[in-house]
Amino acid sequence: MVALTLDRGPAAPAAAGYAGAFITVMIWATWILATRHTAATALGTIDLGLIRYGIPALVLAPVWLKTGLMPKSLPLALLAMMVAGSGAVFFQVAAFAIHATPASSVGVLLGGSMPLATALIGVVFFSERPDRMRIIGFGAIVTGVIILLVRSLGASEGSTWMSYVLLPAAATLWAIYTHAFRRSGLSAVEGSALIAVWSFLIHLALAFVSGTTLASVPLGEVGLQVLSQGVLSGLAATLAYGFAVRRLGGTQAAAFTALTPVLAMFGGAALLGETIGSFEITAAIVTSAGVALSTGILSPRQP
Repeated sequence: MVALTLDRGPAAPAAAGYAGAFITVMIWATWILATRHTAATALGTIDLGLIRYGIPALVLAPVWLKTGLMPKSLPLALLAMMVAGSGAVFFQVAAFAIHATPASSVGVLLGGSMPLATALIGVVFFSERPDRMRIIGFGAIVTGVIILLVRSLGASEGSTWMSYVLLPAAATLWAIYTHAFRRSGLSAVEGSALIAVWSFLIHLALAFVSGTTLASVPLGEVGLQVLSQGVLSGLAATLAYGFAVRRLGGTQAAAFTALTPVLAMFGGAALLGETIGSFEITAAIVTSAGVALSTGILSPRQP
């Protein structure tokens, strides 16, 4: 965040944006693994949501108390899209699917779909025009997903329908948030604070209706999720991604999820004991290459 006060022309803001995007995808890969891990524990998605949004809501309380829960300068529709897109709705959809899907598949279906959905929204609603190299990148992302689909159908995995519906849906929600936040006029801190407090309130209501198992879960498990969900994913990654969107733009910031499929795949194998084969490796590499190309890194003109 030092770059906020030390900018020296366009190169410094861009470098700071790249750093924010890189930090974000590293945390996201960790979040996928931590959320996948909870499938074997008593922690439910509502419990995880309370942790993820409760901590940043508390830490950023001075911010949302200052802006108010419904800032006058922020259209209600944009606030709703931000809260749904990276807050309570996104989290419940993604966490439910992650519990039933190997980490390697989550990395491709969620991390790969995010930049694709963000770009499509930009083209359809905001007249953005990706160049040929970015289009090739988006094609590679689709190819990676198809490879994974062929593998999943061939293995007759019961989670196939869930993965291929819910994870891309969650990615689309995040893409909606990306464009909404970029047009909100909020700083990264203000956006994070509002999303956290509204999402925490929503999860409190869900817990009131459905109950919570937090009190019966071992302290070590809760502590792991406090670090991963609350501190890293809920606070640090949200701030870093909002910062990247401000510096790089929505489409390019979302494209930096290129590392997520590979990181999630190898992390799932190393930490969760998941089996990965040639299909999973190929899908992750092709998708990551596509996401990297979609940033415009090899385009003749830079955004």
